[in-house]
Amino acid sequence: MFCVIVLFISCAAFKNYPGKWYVYILFTIALNALLFFGFRKNRLFFDTFIGILFWLGFWLKLSVRVGFLEGKFCERFGSFDFSGTSYDHALVVTTCGVAALLAASIIREKWIFRYPDRKENKENIGLEGLFIFYKTHRKLILIGFVGLFLAISLTNMYFGIYQKGMVSRTILPFGLRGIYSWLLLFGATSISAILLNFDFNLKKSSYLVVFFSLLESFFSSVSMLSRGMVINVSSLALGAYEGFKNSILASKFRLMAFSLVMFFILFSCSIIIATHLRGFYFSKGNYSHSDFSLKYIPGTTRVLVLDRWVGIEGVMAVSSSDKLGWDLWKKAWNEKYFDYGTSLYDLDIIATSSYAEIDTSKLHHISTPGILAFFYYPGSLFFLFFSMFLIGLIGAGIEIFVHKLGESNLILCSLFAQVVAYRYAHFGYVPGQSYLLFGALFLNMLLIYYANKFLLFFYKSR
Repeated sequence: MFCVIVLFISCAAFKNYPGKWYVYILFTIALNALLFFGFRKNRLFFDTFIGILFWLGFWLKLSVRVGFLEGKFCERFGSFDFSGTSYDHALVVTTCGVAALLAASIIREKWIFRYPDRKENKENIGLEGLFIFYKTHRKLILIGFVGLFLAISLTNMYFGIYQKGMVSRTILPFGLRGIYSWLLLFGATSISAILLNFDFNLKKSSYLVVFFSLLESFFSSVSMLSRGMVINVSSLALGAYEGFKNSILASKFRLMAFSLVMFFILFSCSIIIATHLRGFYFSKGNYSHSDFSLKYIPGTTRVLVLDRWVGIEGVMAVSSSDKLGWDLWKKAWNEKYFDYGTSLYDLDIIATSSYAEIDTSKLHHISTPGILAFFYYPGSLFFLFFSMFLIGLIGAGIEIFVHKLGESNLILCSLFAQVVAYRYAHFGYVPGQSYLLFGALFLNMLLIYYANKFLLFFYKSR
């Protein structure tokens, strides 16, 4: 069914595509191959998430817009003139970058790393020290976990410490804002990944842990004014399915049904609440409760399904810009947070971005080109291919690092692979500060690793 749908959309786009037919065919083959590679036997979770995000942001968006919506795009596209030549250029750039990711994935599989085969009913708990601690104090740990994410989410909501699209309303000392952003983005969810892995291995009913994990993602998303609860939840679900599909979860259809129902309820509520709050905060004080109506939710959600994903517009804008070169590349790496009120990409590439007119004392809205468009800033296809190839190996290397330190916790591997892939897809704003996110990821894993070693030493010494 999926292949039939892809073929149907491809035919419609092919019919209306204004450029050379073989350019669109190569573009379609490359993006669908990247998606397919994300579900092959020896794939990493990074392959899965980067394939999905790129397929949505590049192939699906362009094909639907060209095939059914007369080539009209919602996002800004700079000086792109929609001629056949401009389309061909943008698609050649995209295909080149995607080909590099495919090459990196193939080389990783053949010569660097692949997950070991998981035999029927074989379970690998890992993190033995933390596992013993969890098994001994399960109730207290679950209570502490709930207390942690509620405290972080509610205080963030009240004080406005870290919220998407907003300037912080409260400035915390001693780098505490970084701790809030880490816990809200993936720190608390990494605790969910560990608790889920332990609970499934204990062969408990696990309803409570699953519910708490969904509740954490719900509160964190709403607290950040985000409608992306599905992102973290999907990584937990994929990791759990892959880790336990041959053993524990195979016989727990009720648990899976419960998880789906609770996710649907909480995700729907998160969209409603986040949309309401965004309207209140982004309206410059001209918003009241009477302005909110549930009838607007389906329309805004439908737009998000197709256009929320960063991708083809970034390449369209960058490939058609007359400012490409190494000077732009250096300028981009020197960009600092809030240098321009909005982003360098908004001002120098898009040029007509509406974000240039926002109230920067309260709001912080930016557009991002995505990592593929960003690495075409110098205007060189060779540099783009080399950079994207290296980026693919780095993404795989981070997942391998998590696998080693997390002692084969596939739920944790899936979560952090999603974090890296999502960062790649939205890359381009203050790229020089990416070390903050990747540093937080490494510190997160080191914290888990050494906490486990300490507890293991403590229990063995007794």
